[in-house]
Amino acid sequence: MKEFCCPENEPNESDLRPVEGPDAEQELAALAKALGHPARVQIVRFLSRRSTCVCGEIVDQLPLSQSTVSQHLKVLKEVDIVQGSIDGPRVCYCLNPRTLRRLRALISSL
Repeated sequence: MKEFCCPENEPNESDLRPVEGPDAEQELAALAKALGHPARVQIVRFLSRRSTCVCGEIVDQLPLSQSTVSQHLKVLKEVDIVQGSIDGPRVCYCLNPRTLRRLRALISSL
C-alpha cells in the first residue's frame, strides 16, 4: 500500500494570487461551503492528524455510512482540500497543504 498520496515535504510555495476581489471571494466561498458540514470538518481534522494515507479508517471514525463518507470526501476533493490516490482497490486520502495555506490566507484577509 502506498504510504503517502501527498508529497511529504511539499515546498512552501508562495501563492501570489490576490486575497481580495471577485475571484478570491468566489474561492473563499467555495472552500467555506465545502467545510460547511460538521462531518467534513471532522474528516479534515482526522486527516490533519495523520502522516500517512488514510483509506477505510475515515469511515471507522465517523458515525456515518461508507456512502455518506464518500459523498463528503467528494465535496472536499472538488475544492482540492483533500487529495486521493488509487492504490489497487483502495483510495488513499490526505489533505492538500497548498489549498489549506490558501484558505488560511483568504481567511486572514477578512
